[in-house]
Amino acid sequence: MEKTGCVVVGGGPAGMMLGLLLARAGVQVTVLEKHNDFFRDFRGDTVHASTIRLIDELGLGEEFRRLPQSRLSNVAFPVPGGPPVTVGNFDTLPPPYNYVAMMPQWDFLNFLADAAAEEPSFSLRMGHKGTSLVRNGGRVMGVRYRTADGAGGEIRADVVVATDGRHSALRAAAGLAPKEYPVPFDAWWFRLPRYASEPGAVAGIVPAFGRGEALVALNRTDYYQMGYLAPKGTDARIRAEGIEGFRRRIAALRPDLADRVDAIASLEDLRWLDVRLDRLRQWHINGLLCIGDAAHAMSPAGGVGINLAVQDAVATADILAPALLRGQVPRAELAKVQRRRQRPTVIVQTVQRIMHRLIFGPIMTGKRAGAPAVLLFLGRRIPAIGRVMPRFIAFGPRPEHAPSFARRAAQHS
Repeated sequence: MEKTGCVVVGGGPAGMMLGLLLARAGVQVTVLEKHNDFFRDFRGDTVHASTIRLIDELGLGEEFRRLPQSRLSNVAFPVPGGPPVTVGNFDTLPPPYNYVAMMPQWDFLNFLADAAAEEPSFSLRMGHKGTSLVRNGGRVMGVRYRTADGAGGEIRADVVVATDGRHSALRAAAGLAPKEYPVPFDAWWFRLPRYASEPGAVAGIVPAFGRGEALVALNRTDYYQMGYLAPKGTDARIRAEGIEGFRRRIAALRPDLADRVDAIASLEDLRWLDVRLDRLRQWHINGLLCIGDAAHAMSPAGGVGINLAVQDAVATADILAPALLRGQVPRAELAKVQRRRQRPTVIVQTVQRIMHRLIFGPIMTGKRAGAPAVLLFLGRRIPAIGRVMPRFIAFGPRPEHAPSFARRAAQHS
């Protein structure tokens, strides 16, 4: 029977960071990732300042900065009849952590995987999907998995950590049901070409508001990553309109991009995100802990979900490593992780719910002027917003530091 100290199910930012940190503590850790590679487009690709600081503490800063990336220095929204309102100017933060790095998530995950592979106690199994829990009495003892070729197996472990996302199979197998909060919109992601002559900083974010819809463009070097937002439950209607109808929607919201909407070849080019905002009341059962989106699905509002998941992973490693090295992980240790990370989660989700109500809700109900008016008021009438928001976005509440056992001196090449 195969046995490990900790099996982590899900190779996203939380799972890969947790695997790296536990391996540096000397814990035998196995990460199961259901896909054969990390190359999946239209995933969040922000690496926040607190995560960059963490990478520096791990001694990996030089390698990280050599990865292809661009820097987001502020978050601004257009306001009709006036200049954009900046709600997050990261230049006000002390360097070198005064920006958010924008990079494809697959580069970030490969970077973490390469760093973890240097640790002898780390194992990454690509093409392995965790499907169910192995139990003995009232305790989870491991997981069953299915490989990409259809074979099955199981791994026993002292503790199982579910980082398998908002549709977590392990969370469902454990009978843990999240409390859901209303979300007024869904998102459809796609790409459009970006020409070298076009203005705008790489890593810039450009939103456009319509009646009952919105469009967000994230500038990349040679393309725009576009996010179309529409009221929840309209996916079937949008698809019924066909690709020509969708192209017209995009051209109307961004006339300056109308000359390239034919790059959306078919509806297959759209990646629909069923936006959810939920949170488990209890993140654990005996032998199993849920973190990241498996414990609390985040809205894309503010783009802070990845950062929160990474901070969960750091706290989990810090708290569980000593118990894992002893070979016994009492449930009380799992409860400590939830107590440490629940308050930051509640704070972030509360801010997102306010954004949904004051900004996205009015847009989705056709009150086009609602969002700009709110942004204008907040950005220009409440000076504290300009001081607090940059740090809130870049670091989040209660940012974690690398545990002492995971720190390494930077390797110079």
